Amino acid sequence: MDEQVAARVADRRREATAREAKALGHPLRLRILRLCGQQELTNKELADRLDKDPGTVLYHVRQLAEAGLLEPAPVRTGASGALEKPYRSVGKSWWLNGPLNDEDEDTRFGPIEAFQDELREAGPGSVRVVERFALHLSPEELTELDNRILDILDEYVATDHQRLDRPLLNGIFLLHRLAE
Repeated sequence: MDEQVAARVADRRREATAREAKALGHPLRLRILRLCGQQELTNKELADRLDKDPGTVLYHVRQLAEAGLLEPAPVRTGASGALEKPYRSVGKSWWLNGPLNDEDEDTRFGPIEAFQDELREAGPGSVRVVERFALHLSPEELTELDNRILDILDEYVATDHQRLDRPLLNGIFLLHRLAE
């Protein structure tokens, strides 16, 4: 394993708190984080965008806010003149080290469900790159591959603010053991 790569990843990441891990384990909360990372949105805007009941969305917004992953943005005046309370992502979920690693199997599928929902919403024409593969890897080689990929992704995430004029792309990196 490249020790320098592992050290850079470890320096940038920290362990998730129990509250953060719980908040990140629900697909709807992950979608809320993604949307509020793109722009500040009110509870009503989130409910409309996600086609969910505003009460349900508010519950999940509060869970994210209590975990410190979402924060209120400045109050604004809406189109009708009413005051609106938008929320925004604080952008720290990427920098948590394996927040769902110790969660139950259903919770660990939360990010996959959220990604599938976002992909379905965007449609097949939205897909830009697909790389499908199977590899034989030892546990050490798996750790090395993960660290190398994270190192590259970390560089892009850390500098994303420099590319806000470009199209927003969504992705997921997932390795799983094949059924035998």
